[in-house]
Amino acid sequence: MIEVQKGDITKIKVDAIVNAANTSLLGGGGVDGAIHRAGGNEILEDCRKIILKQGGCKVGEAVITTAGKLPAKYVIHTVGPVWNSGMKNEEIKLKNCYLNSLNLAAENNCKTIAFPSISTGIYRFPKDKAATIAVETIKDFLKEDEIIEKIILVSFDDENYRIIKLALDK
Repeated sequence: MIEVQKGDITKIKVDAIVNAANTSLLGGGGVDGAIHRAGGNEILEDCRKIILKQGGCKVGEAVITTAGKLPAKYVIHTVGPVWNSGMKNEEIKLKNCYLNSLNLAAENNCKTIAFPSISTGIYRFPKDKAATIAVETIKDFLKEDEIIEKIILVSFDDENYRIIKLALDK
């Protein structure tokens, strides 16, 4: 089941929330900063352990940490692509963000997961393209997966909510 909600991803009670992170994993602006602030130091400590082990997170990849003080069990950090006119495989990289996050969720037996709109903020990925990629990738994944029961696409604003809802209703 896929649903769209308008609200604050840090307040949603699910097994895992996805963080639109940066490659350093050390927090930043937007969703990333909000998740780190709301979750507390435990998330940052887990991120630092990942950095020591593998040196951050590459675009399109995903890593998992505790959720700290958040109502979720885990935070899955994925690094979306910066939009560059579609000339640098941005669409494939964004699809990989969703796929790798979903695979990590399933591997960790997460039945519920919430996603923000990855790369549509300061990374300037066109919102309609991003919504279509998100919805199609999630639908395809759910055809094969038997662990994840519910995916929530969370929008902080009305515009993203409408765009994602439209993509889901197609």
